Amino acid sequence: MQPLDLLIAGGRLVTPGGLVAADLGIRDGRIAAIGALDGQAAAERLDARGLHVLPGVIDSQVHFREPGLEHKEDLASGSDAAVLGGVTTVFEMPNTSPATIDAQALDDKLKRASGRMRCDHAFYVGATAENVGQLAELERRPGSAGIKIFMGSSTGSLLVEDDASLERVLRAGSRRVAVHAEDEPRLRARKALAEAAGDPVAHPEWRDVEAATLAVTRLLRAARAAGRRVHVLHVTSAEEIELLAQARDVASVEVTPHHLTMQAPDCYQRLGTRAQMNPPVRDARHREALWQAVTEGVVDVLGSDHAPHTLDEKAKPYPASPSGMTGVQTLLPVMLDHVAQGRLSLERLVDLTGHGPQRIFQLAGKGRIMRGYDADLVLVDLEARWRIEAGWLASRAGWSPYEGMTITGRPVATLVRGRIVARDGALVGDPMGRPVRFLETLGG
Repeated sequence: MQPLDLLIAGGRLVTPGGLVAADLGIRDGRIAAIGALDGQAAAERLDARGLHVLPGVIDSQVHFREPGLEHKEDLASGSDAAVLGGVTTVFEMPNTSPATIDAQALDDKLKRASGRMRCDHAFYVGATAENVGQLAELERRPGSAGIKIFMGSSTGSLLVEDDASLERVLRAGSRRVAVHAEDEPRLRARKALAEAAGDPVAHPEWRDVEAATLAVTRLLRAARAAGRRVHVLHVTSAEEIELLAQARDVASVEVTPHHLTMQAPDCYQRLGTRAQMNPPVRDARHREALWQAVTEGVVDVLGSDHAPHTLDEKAKPYPASPSGMTGVQTLLPVMLDHVAQGRLSLERLVDLTGHGPQRIFQLAGKGRIMRGYDADLVLVDLEARWRIEAGWLASRAGWSPYEGMTITGRPVATLVRGRIVARDGALVGDPMGRPVRFLETLGG
């Protein structure tokens, strides 16, 4: 039998069939064998005794800020943070400077990523009223994660706010469209509330639940009219969950660790503008509704919405302070702590971070521990109790809302296509990330 390149021995694997105590063999970057492999020759051996082996996390919402905003993040530093946290694939968002709205900008990002990103990657193309005629072609280009719609202004200038433009965008193409669903007219009408308050505790009052539900209602109507599948990003409220649970024919759902972990008003009182993000962290009623949606299967995907800003930028008086916080490196550790606290099973976490993204976005050969799939893996110690410190963070922004938090569960090693890229909190080897493939663009 042909020797393996790497044998991961003695771990507990989280597979689509459940938790399995087995060895895992890797050859040519892919999973070649699962089972008792003690007698199998291998060029390298990795001892996984006492550890769990999960599919590498697919984080389908990150903002790595390059080009134009590299002072707070770039593709290299963002991907360093990703692999240190167990993330092996990222979908990067289009609100850079210039925005990713045409083939030239998409190709520029792919060129910038080559030889600099440690994780595999794809890039969203932002929809505008002006580029709608190009979207069907842009979503099928190699390296494209598909189309992203901003219904409400967040960071950057991309905006599709009226129903006519929204439906035109949804009719232009066939892949699932990712959507930031906040109602822009309501946000504009209510901004004076934030300006009068001058305090981030008012953020969920300005960007209120009605701004979210208005947008989701409009989006679902347009999606059904256009016959287009949509993916609603960073859902934050009980009311949105109720709408989306009745729309499984056209809509899939993402939530973030931030909205599952923090609650208002505590987070704003403790962190100030560092807790400010769009859509906002809401009160305990909404957080519990999100957890119930995780339990009931309404939530398909966990995304970090990694959106770094410098501390100087965050120190601006509210609401001039920018919205967004880091999260790609802490997504898995924070969620492992929720597993330790009994809020969800390890298998459900893997469904949200691996199986779910693969299924929703039709990724080729990613997100599952199965023979023939890419050997994108993260080895985790479920018993490790540790403290998140600034020195561990790789983001150029240099901070996390979870600094000082003591949690249980830690990534020990990360592999991208069979190569160890991070181990024991340190980066390993040279960057070798490459664009991911999608079944929908391969004719599958």
